[in-house]
Amino acid sequence: MLLCGPNGCNLAAASGELSARSITNTIMANVNIEDLRPTQMTHGEREVAKKADAYRSLEGHDLEMAIAEKPIPIVLGPAGKPYVIDHHHVAAAFRRVGVPDLPVVLAADLSSLETGEFWLVMENHRWAYPYDVRGQRRPYSDMPRHVWHLEDDVCRSLAAFAREAGAYEKTSVPLEDFRWADFFRAMLPLPKNDKEFEKVLRQAIDLAKTDAAIGLPGYLGKRKG
Repeated sequence: MLLCGPNGCNLAAASGELSARSITNTIMANVNIEDLRPTQMTHGEREVAKKADAYRSLEGHDLEMAIAEKPIPIVLGPAGKPYVIDHHHVAAAFRRVGVPDLPVVLAADLSSLETGEFWLVMENHRWAYPYDVRGQRRPYSDMPRHVWHLEDDVCRSLAAFAREAGAYEKTSVPLEDFRWADFFRAMLPLPKNDKEFEKVLRQAIDLAKTDAAIGLPGYLGKRKG
C-alpha cells in the first residue's frame, strides 16, 4: 500500500516492498491536501471558484461521492513527496471548502531520483509545466509549495469555460488546456473584470471554432446545421 505522512509517502506492504509498476493507477491512500505538491505554476481562479461553489452545495454521501470520483493522480518525487500531475483545480477547490484529505492514484514512483533528474523526467512525460501567467518559462525552484498557491491565469479559465460551452472537446492529450490558454492569450485581449471576462469568453468560443484553432487538441470546428 501507499503509506503517506508528514514526511512523505512510501510504497510498502505487510509482506515487504512492492514495485510501482504493480500498483500504479490504483487508488492507494488518502493524502492530506497540505502535502500535495503542484507541478504547474498557474490555475484559473474562476474555475476553482466554480468548482468550490458546487462542492459547497454538497453534504454527506453526495460530498463523499464527489470526492471519490475525482482521485488525484500523483507521482512520488524526492523524499517521497506526492506531486500532483492533474486535477490541480479539483484539489484547490476541495481545500477551499474545508476537505482535508483526498484519494490519490499513483502514476509513478520517482522517489529515488535527485531533484534535477526528477523534474527532467517529469517534463519529458509532460507531467510538469513550468510556465507563468505570461507564458514565460520559469525555473522549477519557483514552483509553488501548495496547490492553492498557484497564480491566477485568466486564460486558463477562458479555456475551461469555453470547453464547457462546447467550443472544443476534452481529450487525453497532456496539457490540453494550457495549449488552448496560450492560444487565447495570443489572440484575445485579457479581461480585467467579470464583465470583460464574459465578453472575451464569447469571443473565445467563436475563435475556437475557426480555422485558426486547427491543430489544437479537441478542435471541433464549425458545426453544421
